[in-house]
Amino acid sequence: MTPISRRRFLEGASVASALLATPQAFAAGETRQTFTVAVADLPATLEPARELSNVGTRVTYSIFDTLIRRDFLGASDGGGSELKPHLAVKWERVSPQELVVTLRQGVKFHNGDELTSEDVAYTFRDGRLWGDKAQIPGGKPYFGILASVEPIDRYSVRFRTKVADVLLEQRLASWCAWIVNKRAYEAMGFEAYSRKPVATGPYRVVSHSAAEATVLEAFDDYFMGKPTARRVTFRRVPELAARVAGLVAGDYDLITNIPPDQMSVVGAYKDIDVRSVVLANVHVLAYNEQDKVLADKRVRQALNLAIDRQKLVDALWQGTAQVPPSHNFPEYGQMFVEGRKLPYDPAKAKALLQQAGYKGEPIVYRTMANYYTNALEAAQILVEQWKAVGINASLQVVENSTQMRGAGAQIFNWSNSTRLPDPLGAIWVAWGPAGEHQISKFWTSAEGFNKAGTALEAEVDPARRKALFTEMLDIWEDEAPATILYQPSEAYAIKKAIAWRPTTFYFMDLRPDNLSFARS
Repeated sequence: MTPISRRRFLEGASVASALLATPQAFAAGETRQTFTVAVADLPATLEPARELSNVGTRVTYSIFDTLIRRDFLGASDGGGSELKPHLAVKWERVSPQELVVTLRQGVKFHNGDELTSEDVAYTFRDGRLWGDKAQIPGGKPYFGILASVEPIDRYSVRFRTKVADVLLEQRLASWCAWIVNKRAYEAMGFEAYSRKPVATGPYRVVSHSAAEATVLEAFDDYFMGKPTARRVTFRRVPELAARVAGLVAGDYDLITNIPPDQMSVVGAYKDIDVRSVVLANVHVLAYNEQDKVLADKRVRQALNLAIDRQKLVDALWQGTAQVPPSHNFPEYGQMFVEGRKLPYDPAKAKALLQQAGYKGEPIVYRTMANYYTNALEAAQILVEQWKAVGINASLQVVENSTQMRGAGAQIFNWSNSTRLPDPLGAIWVAWGPAGEHQISKFWTSAEGFNKAGTALEAEVDPARRKALFTEMLDIWEDEAPATILYQPSEAYAIKKAIAWRPTTFYFMDLRPDNLSFARS
């Protein structure tokens, strides 16, 4: 659907809204409102370290807590990096490889258990997030650095790392660091806990169906105070028009994934506000080196050089997205490498194809239509840009990520988030040896990259760390296992009477300090 036809479709979407109506019933004596969010998709499970996707963390962020809290909303752009006490009241560096964390006393889990050091040690145990047989391999890029996690007493825990780790505090405030309940995890088992987890967050799970909805209810013993909504429902509504129609009709309070060309259309309703933020995330194209055509890095380099990224931003994002200087972001502070740029050079792309002996072999780009905002529209433009330099490119729309990365995969889209304000929380998480692309054997020419990244993990000197990061960028861009398209924005449409702010992650923070309703 073209942007113009999509706009016309949405302007008439309210006609269908009656079909989406869901009556809200209030319990006797309960005055708090319900809060319904229409999302494009839902995670398969609710085990937080198992579901490290945009659709997963959007939901699990209100179920789970971390020891330390990153104050995203302390910055006007929703991307603050300051650390604040949360489940922990304090932490102390005993040595470069040892951190002692003191827990907040009296914090309750959803099952009534008190949070103790045993739960923390269990969360970060060898065998769950790290170690040779990690239950959740996706945890290794974040916590493979750990050597041990041990209770000192009921409310204090000692973290030891294999090498000096300058980022441990940031790790404990970030992805994979959500605390689980030991007793429930062991009693229920991995699969059952993944379906209905027990945690300390402001909302506890009532039910979860990845195909329909995740329903949460207020946990009134929450340590930050009584949640402001009595019930939160994340409802799966893949079609944008249906999400808009439901919001206009009052069936939903907030909807996600508003394309830039629809922001003014949706925001024109008098009771609806559109709130957007540039994400700490980049959309990328990933290449499969095992493919006989893409095995030659000159072909991969040519694909990258043929992309006019600014044209993509201008055509699809109306100035709300950005083209970053490679996998390299200002929030890294002193680690940010100045002077880099993702080049656009069609003439060089043609020359590289000729040098590689490219004979017009088909190259297929796979994407899902609705998972990423503007994914399909970007894919259509990319195929034309590749054709302009002589690449026999075509587009294949698939239904899920398994199909996208399955047999015959050549190019597919993906996203990489800056999970920590440091290269170890972005390019290393996604593209290092514990990242999905190397595990899948799509990138096998990563020896130099892995050597530099491993050294960066153990380095504490700022100048040496920056030099290692620069080396990683040089290798990543030369080997071209992928390329960055842009840093997207994310827009939400919400009822104006509701106070809520988005962050630069897909985390949807519904804690009492970020969600409130106007009194009727």
